[in-house]
Formats: sequence, structure tokens, C-alpha cells
Amino acid sequence: MTRRALILLAAGGSLAMLLGAWGFQYIAGLAPCAMCYWQRWPHMAAVAIGALGLAAPAAALTLAGALSALTTAGIGLYHTGVERTWWAGPSTCTSGDISGLSTQDLMDQILAAPLVRCDEVAWAFAGLSMASWNAVISLGLAAVWLMAWRAVR
Repeated sequence: MTRRALILLAAGGSLAMLLGAWGFQYIAGLAPCAMCYWQRWPHMAAVAIGALGLAAPAAALTLAGALSALTTAGIGLYHTGVERTWWAGPSTCTSGDISGLSTQDLMDQILAAPLVRCDEVAWAFAGLSMASWNAVISLGLAAVWLMAWRAVR
């Protein structure tokens, strides 16, 4: 494959991931949690990097695309661990520890809690959540970006 085709594939993959996320949000009605939003930003960066990479064949741009894909994969892996209770997530989007809270403190926490929690799986396919699928696919996209980098060098 040519460098141009690899960049189109990698950036197009990130665009497809974004379109899928927006489809789940706006068509299927699955509201994203905070970490779901975090995973979208690197995909947006990868799309922009792809557009720049097509205009200017700089190796640094393809490495930046790979870094974007690896970043969203890392966030997806972290989110997967939170969903599977392997580790605690940010207190702003998980149920957190309620031991030792007074009734009033608990009520305040409930009222201040986000509507969508990061530690609950909203949708899964083949045993993997959307965060897990994002991590798997994004690792593949990072590999494509690295192949584009090799083609530029």
C-alpha cells in the first residue's frame, strides 16, 4: 500500500470510530460517559492529522497519528478496567466508595453524580464493551499509522 492509502485508512478508521460513537449516542440513545468523551478526542486529532498528512508527507505527522491512536487505545483499556472493576475509575463518573458517609453526604453525592457512569457497560458485542472495542481497533489503527511512517521514511 502507498503512504497515501495507509494514511487514508488510518484517518478514515478514526472517522468511522467517531461516526459509530455518534450513531450510538444520537441514533441508539446511549449517552456517553466522561471517559467515552475522552476516547473521542484522540480520534478527532487523528482525522485532522490524516488531512495534514495527505497534504504534507512528513514522517512526524504519521508518528503523531500513531500517538493519537495509541492514546485512545490506552484510554479504552483504562476504561475497560474500570468497567470490569479491575481498578477504580475517576470519582466523577463511578459509584465510588460510600462507606463512612452520612445520609446527607450520600444524598449530596447522588444528586451531584453524573447521569452516565463510567463503570457500567452500556453495550457489548462478543463480550467486549465499546471501550474494549475502541482499544482493540485503535491498536490496529496505530499499526497502520506506523506502516505509513515506514512508507514516508
